[in-house]
Amino acid sequence: MFKIKVTRQFKRKYFKLPMEIKILAEKQEKILIQNPFDERLKTHKLKGKFSKFWSFSVNYQYRIIFTFEGNKIIYYHSVGNHSVYKDLI
Repeated sequence: MFKIKVTRQFKRKYFKLPMEIKILAEKQEKILIQNPFDERLKTHKLKGKFSKFWSFSVNYQYRIIFTFEGNKIIYYHSVGNHSVYKDLI
């Protein structure tokens, strides 16, 4: 089982999300901590200048950007729609 840690940037972004997205994110997180590569999450490694990051889907529009730290820690870096990637630069 993985432990989730979050950055300040993630906290700021998460706070601004609609409540229904927060609820979906919490459901997806329960899946993530058991198996980060569960097909329901659509987890994938990002490419190019974002190659140190991974992403999983909250729903069709929203995603969470994260990294693996060690064997059992996942750091959330950002959350949002496709514009979330500009936050990583």
